[in-house]
Amino acid sequence: MLRNMGLESLRLDLDDSESIRDALVEILDRTGGTLDALFNNGAFGLPGAVEDLSRDAIRAQFETNFFGWLELTNLVLPVMRKQGFGRIIQNSSILGLVAMPYRGAYNSSKFAIEGMSDTLRLELRGSGIHISLIEPGPILSKFRANSVIALEKYIDIEHSVHADFYRRVLARLKKQGPAVPFTLPPEAVLDNVIRALESRRPRARYYVTVPTHVFALLKRLLPVRVLDKLLCLAGN
Repeated sequence: MLRNMGLESLRLDLDDSESIRDALVEILDRTGGTLDALFNNGAFGLPGAVEDLSRDAIRAQFETNFFGWLELTNLVLPVMRKQGFGRIIQNSSILGLVAMPYRGAYNSSKFAIEGMSDTLRLELRGSGIHISLIEPGPILSKFRANSVIALEKYIDIEHSVHADFYRRVLARLKKQGPAVPFTLPPEAVLDNVIRALESRRPRARYYVTVPTHVFALLKRLLPVRVLDKLLCLAGN
């Protein structure tokens, strides 16, 4: 299907350094050694209270959501430096701007991406390489289905003090259709990726969906205690 649309795809496992290197080598071979842009998007969500997260659980979240992105980005940067231009676009999240309860692993990985991207933007000034963050709220995808798998794999639900909450989460995640209001199709993200790719002066951040715009504003305006109350309501 992708080929019929004029697209090519390669297997790349963000948890596997060899897979990352092999995919990039193949891409550069096909392009003659140049690369205009990198869009880091692969990630999954691990729901769970912080006190229920084992080291293995948080490590798995960061291997995919952070370390894989960092490794791929660092392999791409010398190529872009040599050619004197490039765009690196990071698909972050509303949960990289604000934290919500029972999303500690995912919050942490996205906050890490935000920090890394802000630092890269400063370090790459004058290089011709631009860093942009896409900040989506709820987007229609397989994210929810994959979260069910992660929750059941890494969280000992029956022995947790949060067991009742997890059962409600599983029931909600397994429902069909949008889980929350304001869910948008993936094209909403694509539109902003295109803007980040084509703009002469790309923004540092592109907000997607109403909740992201709202909470980004509230974070600047509200006292922490008031914002915490709202985030607890939104997160439950």
